[in-house]
Amino acid sequence: MALIYILMISAFFLSMLVSMRFGAVDLSLREIINALMTGPGSTEHTIFYKIRLPRVLLGAIAGAGLAMVGAVMQGIFQNPLVDSYTLGMSSGASLGAVIAIVTGVTAKIPGVSALSLFAFTGAVGTLSFVYFLSSRSGKVSTSSLLLSGIVVSYFISALISIIMMLNSDKIESIVFWNMGSIAGATWKKTRVATGVIVPCTFVLYYFWRELNMMSFGEESASSLGVNTAKTKIILLLTSSLIVGTVVSVGGTIGFVGLIAPHIARYFTGAENKKLLFLSALTGSVTLMLADTAGRLLTRPAEIPVGVMTAVIAGPLFIYLLRKNGRK
Repeated sequence: MALIYILMISAFFLSMLVSMRFGAVDLSLREIINALMTGPGSTEHTIFYKIRLPRVLLGAIAGAGLAMVGAVMQGIFQNPLVDSYTLGMSSGASLGAVIAIVTGVTAKIPGVSALSLFAFTGAVGTLSFVYFLSSRSGKVSTSSLLLSGIVVSYFISALISIIMMLNSDKIESIVFWNMGSIAGATWKKTRVATGVIVPCTFVLYYFWRELNMMSFGEESASSLGVNTAKTKIILLLTSSLIVGTVVSVGGTIGFVGLIAPHIARYFTGAENKKLLFLSALTGSVTLMLADTAGRLLTRPAEIPVGVMTAVIAGPLFIYLLRKNGRK
């Protein structure tokens, strides 16, 4: 297991280096070192510090957060096809962000923008609605939960399309949130994401024991002393906060929470103490490399990272859906 950790940590730093080097303008290792050594003024310094580095860090943090959310949700609902995207949370957060953009709301709590508040509210509201739709006599079927999430996501996509038609002057901003991109990363966005996502990932990781117990069923977990209702509320609200933050700084980035936990689970099994940590590393690597690939494939233009993750995850999702159906 130690070897797996070493390899994944090495992959994390290697992915970070690759992502820093390549883009619309490539930077050699010497140019990166020069950017580190010299002060403001040089072209290398501007590209590296103002454009490339905040983007790479934002991708790493967002990827880790989304991956941990996916792993936690798969643990709670005991379904390998569940993540923030398939449950509609990402779409709900995107709808909240779009409403904030269209209405031009600027009021905010100190340190938290209106966009972030609307995105968080959209994520929580959508998840609550999906949970309500799939609930029967207080019990939730994972298949109905997944189906409800997909249906609600499509409905929200339709609502966003209508909003786009009625607000053509803001269509560019709305399309940005729909496609998901960290091209507009700044140090301010990176600090906001770090300040919210990193503490939230520690909260999720804190409940690894409860997640292990809940994997045997809620009744078994309750008999072992786990307050399952309280635990689920805390985990889902924390997950919604992570998803809302990611959407507020980078739009709708789907399927990272589906890809990363499955890769991590292949090496760790279902033990959440190891799974959550490795999922976070895998999510960071996945998002950084997907963003880098999007910059390279069509440069000087670029493919948004949300599109890249969907392209990568689509075949995997179909495979898992068929595999799960056979079971």
